[in-house]
Amino acid sequence: MCDNCGCNVTDGNRHLVEADHRTIEVLEDLLHENDRQADHNRAHFDAMGLLAINVMSGPGSGKTSLLEATIKALPDRVRLAVIEGDLETENDAERIRRHGVPAVQITTGMACHLDAHMVHDALHELDLAKVDILFIENVGNLVCPASFDIGQHCNVLLLSVTEGDDKPAKYPVMVRAADQMLITKTDLLPYIEEFSVRRARDAVREIRSDLPVTELSAKTGQGMGPWLAWLQAMVAERQAKFRRHAQGYSYAPHR
Repeated sequence: MCDNCGCNVTDGNRHLVEADHRTIEVLEDLLHENDRQADHNRAHFDAMGLLAINVMSGPGSGKTSLLEATIKALPDRVRLAVIEGDLETENDAERIRRHGVPAVQITTGMACHLDAHMVHDALHELDLAKVDILFIENVGNLVCPASFDIGQHCNVLLLSVTEGDDKPAKYPVMVRAADQMLITKTDLLPYIEEFSVRRARDAVREIRSDLPVTELSAKTGQGMGPWLAWLQAMVAERQAKFRRHAQGYSYAPHR
């Protein structure tokens, strides 16, 4: 994957390899440095008690539309922010901002995924103290995003009915990395006879029998309930851990 195609090197980490030509060692160093930066990002998130979600899918699966529908449907008390990753343009970030939600666009150029360094740079443009859920919409790609830790707490994988029900079998790495899978654009099922929800679910079950799969349409709102309930449960769990951690520090005796 990335070790072969060279997309390990992004604008976020290029300075680490500019003067070094030892390919294998350099790539290993890049992955190690990415993981170190990801741990640093996660420490930021944990310190604020927020939930960071890496949203992954192929291009055109409806990630931004899902986020827009989620923004509209979640209670106002759940504070959101979004980091958008695309090769070019600010289009997706502008769509999110129209809903009054802060959004930072990362344009990756040639890189087919976000890395931890890119995400860290984007965090400087957000007030994390005012965020309960940070959605990180990764670049549309069914291979590389699953291989790079960016500091997220969980991964959400989208599969659109327009993509084909065989995608889980073709891209098992994404399925193995996911904590929640959404079958999107289900309003189009009557018009796409080639897609079988049952076959898609069976393909997922062959790889990850414990992976939750939800069918929904961001356009009509059908099926959004379980997705929204999962999000709010995850936020509540994250905030409970944050409070326990804070109380532990408050009452711990000085040594």
